[in-house]
Amino acid sequence: MKRNLLLIVVFVLLTSLLVVSCAQPASTPTPTPTPTPQSEPIILKYADQNPDIGWEGTNAAKPWLEQIEKATNGAVKIEGYFSNTLFKGTDAWESLKANQADFAWCFHGYWANMTPLADVITLPFLSIPSAEVGSSVLWQLYEKYPSIQKQFADNKVVLTWTSNPYFLCTVNKQVKTINDIKGLKIRTTGGPPTEMLKALGAVPTPMGMPDVYLNLQKGVIDGALLPWEAIISFKLYEVIKYYTYAPFHAVYFTQAFNLQKWNSLPANIQEQIMSVSGLNGSKFWGKNMFDTAAVAVHDIIKKENYQMVEYTIPEDELANWSKIGGQPLWDAWVKSQEAKGSTEAQDILNTTLQLLKEYK
Repeated sequence: MKRNLLLIVVFVLLTSLLVVSCAQPASTPTPTPTPTPQSEPIILKYADQNPDIGWEGTNAAKPWLEQIEKATNGAVKIEGYFSNTLFKGTDAWESLKANQADFAWCFHGYWANMTPLADVITLPFLSIPSAEVGSSVLWQLYEKYPSIQKQFADNKVVLTWTSNPYFLCTVNKQVKTINDIKGLKIRTTGGPPTEMLKALGAVPTPMGMPDVYLNLQKGVIDGALLPWEAIISFKLYEVIKYYTYAPFHAVYFTQAFNLQKWNSLPANIQEQIMSVSGLNGSKFWGKNMFDTAAVAVHDIIKKENYQMVEYTIPEDELANWSKIGGQPLWDAWVKSQEAKGSTEAQDILNTTLQLLKEYK
């Protein structure tokens, strides 16, 4: 009897052990992973001499900066410093080089002889039909010629653009012929435009754009060579009466990065920024800063009932202007660049003329 009871106990114990060994172990709850924090966005400081609520800021700068943030999927956030907040526009190139901003709006008319090969686009009486076209041509020249790139090498240029061709605005006298311009004091920028006015018999008067309004109003100058953007930004339509259209000259700009900052950016970020820069970005800036301003000026003048007497110099007369104030300056520019060792100067001019011809 005792033996039978012992056998039963052993059997029960063995059965219990067998059941336990075959049972599936209870699953251990998977811990909820701690969310990995997203990488902080790259903050880039942008400097621009113009106000963010002005024509250029509203129509070109801020839309382009938004394009960069969108192209980088938010990996880049831009802090905009407008109205000379970080440094004056006249100091932009050197201040950028000194890392006082990450990238900046740069007007190369401030720095005579710094990038003389790119000055080809400022030669008088080139057949530039619009700022968008001029901007496209300048970027293509920049891409084609390492000698041009070398002159910008202190910073990283991501796009270039030009103004629309400057035309002549006067207060008291309509200019129609070369004889009409002789002796007039005309505001201009330095370089080829100054030499052009001398050749035409005018008195070139270099002057910052913010000073033009008052000097026109007081009669210190008789007129000014201007683009559409300046007319609307500085309300020059309030003092100008006569508009004489001819492709007197253009000016040019760059958007450029501090070189060290650019090289520190990841390759994919660089590619994304260039996707809204380069040729497309150059054309965007030319069109939106300058070309679209023409319609806006006409609308304001009509709405506010200002005087506007327009005159386009006819082709035969324009050929005479170019013969006196254009071609000689083209030749002089080539000779001066060759004298400085730039053996490609003539080829750069020829390429410029050929590219412009393709847009006719």
